[in-house]
Amino acid sequence: MQQLTAPEVATLIANASADKPMLLDVREPWEFQTCHIEGSVSIPMNTIPAQIEQLDRNAPIVCICHHGMRSLRVASFLEANGFGKVINLTGGIHAWAQQVDTTMPTY
Repeated sequence: MQQLTAPEVATLIANASADKPMLLDVREPWEFQTCHIEGSVSIPMNTIPAQIEQLDRNAPIVCICHHGMRSLRVASFLEANGFGKVINLTGGIHAWAQQVDTTMPTY
């Protein structure tokens, strides 16, 4: 698993062509509605085990939460279940709002 900062993830997204990462937002639905990175998919952390088959084990997946702790747990879970290209957004959506998109609402 990789740990990337918000600017590093922004660069990864901008430079990705064929191997574009899935942006997996593991926060609760109300959190996702408050703010999210464009193109991200909302699958709350507690539903990941039941929905794991919806995820591509070979595609890069960036796990996102509020501050980076829930996403770290999900990233570890995915890695333990055979996902090879897992990335945790260090600092979560909060870091993204501070370092990449300062117009994004925070909570």
